[in-house]
Amino acid sequence: MRLLVTRPEPDATREAETLSALGHEPVRAPLLEIEFLQDVPLNLNGAQAIVITSRNALRALGTHPERDKAVELPLFAVGEATAWAARQLGFTEVTIGPGTGAGLPPIICTEVHPDHGPLLHIGAEKVAYDLKGTLEEDGFELRRVVLYRSHPVEELSEQIVEELKRGDVDGVLLLSPRTARAFARLIQRYGLVTQVKGLVCYCLSKAIAEAVVPLGVEARVPPYAREEDLIALVEAGA
Repeated sequence: MRLLVTRPEPDATREAETLSALGHEPVRAPLLEIEFLQDVPLNLNGAQAIVITSRNALRALGTHPERDKAVELPLFAVGEATAWAARQLGFTEVTIGPGTGAGLPPIICTEVHPDHGPLLHIGAEKVAYDLKGTLEEDGFELRRVVLYRSHPVEELSEQIVEELKRGDVDGVLLLSPRTARAFARLIQRYGLVTQVKGLVCYCLSKAIAEAVVPLGVEARVPPYAREEDLIALVEAGA
């Protein structure tokens, strides 16, 4: 299948290589650009654990001057891939979540107690799930540290527009609500709504699928919000 890979780089390249190895024809079309922020203090004082919900947060942390102090703390990672990247960075005590931000609070509440200090959520300026609000309802103090921003791209390449017009693209992989909204907006901007009716959108979660439903495309969601399950879903439809 010919598939649009919409993750930001370098994840787009990595995912495209995985799909190529499975016999697909990936076309890299990152719909978000990542901007890492400089000189942002981590505010580690008194923190009992760190929460990470994206690998880009770990990439930003990798060059941070307080990295060595940060990796000494326990870490809650949103999913297996993020946990693996955290261990590569130097974290040794890593608890793995189910793949979504919404799935982390129940795990955090069973592993740590509010009385033992604040939690530190290192991530993006905009987040898909209100982790802070949920954990504060459970009595935790959650400090948000913004180390990067993501910016939706404003255009598609001429090649991709032409392929979509001809119906040469079989599917698109969407791994975040912002990416899905950017995709829907660009399809409408280029007047491609009719041409993409036969496209299958492989969406990591129901929230992502909801963003593309107005396009009239078929949206498929794996049983678990993990990249490997999304690719298995692609394989099942091949």
